[in-house]
Amino acid sequence: MVVGATGTGKSGLALDLAEGLSQRGRRAEVVNADAMQLYRGMDIGTAKLPPDERRGIPHHLLDVLDVTQENSVADFQASARAEIDAILERGNVPILVGGSGLYVSSVIFDFDFPGTDAAIRARLEAELIADGPGSLYRRLKERDEAAAAAIGSQNGRRLVRALEVFEMTGRTLTGTLPGAPVEWRSSTIIALEMPRPDLVARLDERVVGMWRDGIVEEAAALRSEGLSPLTTAGKAIGYAQALAQLAGGIGVDEAIESTQALTRRYARRQVGWFKRYASSVTVDARDPDAPARALSQTLGLHDGD
Repeated sequence: MVVGATGTGKSGLALDLAEGLSQRGRRAEVVNADAMQLYRGMDIGTAKLPPDERRGIPHHLLDVLDVTQENSVADFQASARAEIDAILERGNVPILVGGSGLYVSSVIFDFDFPGTDAAIRARLEAELIADGPGSLYRRLKERDEAAAAAIGSQNGRRLVRALEVFEMTGRTLTGTLPGAPVEWRSSTIIALEMPRPDLVARLDERVVGMWRDGIVEEAAALRSEGLSPLTTAGKAIGYAQALAQLAGGIGVDEAIESTQALTRRYARRQVGWFKRYASSVTVDARDPDAPARALSQTLGLHDGD
């Protein structure tokens, strides 16, 4: 699998890896593990690869949800594992690709998700509506700082879920990942990294490109399909700012600057999350030999083999 912060080139490396495996007689298929790429029409802001740029490699769990639909980590876990099992049954190699840390972890590690408690959830959701996500975030941070950092201060739905699980079980969702995690299936984890200054420059330019390429127009089209600040999809970084710009709440410069700041913060959380993967192989995203190294690691080869 290929993981890493946003903007490190995971999609491209996954395609290179799949082509390298094909040259070795192993057909590969990609399984998306980016929470926002699940949504149909959310292309520019998620850097989703268009079909004609996927090099003929099958991709799964892209464009499977309407922008009005909700999706839980447990839902994703079931869907992704089903896709992986189907790929293996076809005799092919699944490549899980994404930067949504909890989503990736839910697939590769032996996570068990608790059920729900309607009364607790209703109370927390009422608090979210009345006071916003800030108080929920502060409460979660007191109980589990790592979980709060992974979720962020603005994702109300996930904050509600984490606190619901905590009240039910005494653990947060990330608490289901043990200190020495047990893998669901044996796998090779390629973690893309680059120096922070290089990543920040790349991310800032990427956000400018999103506005240049038409994220505001894309958000306007999706708004007619139900995208709003009240939906999970509408809270995605970039889309939330584009919607605010469309509503006249902020100007284009503020929308871009806000998206850049939030993207940098999100990337920092991603880097911290993936450092937990002790068995991962770190690859410099700037290294032209990164695809070859990823292929060697996946095939279990050593330098010179």
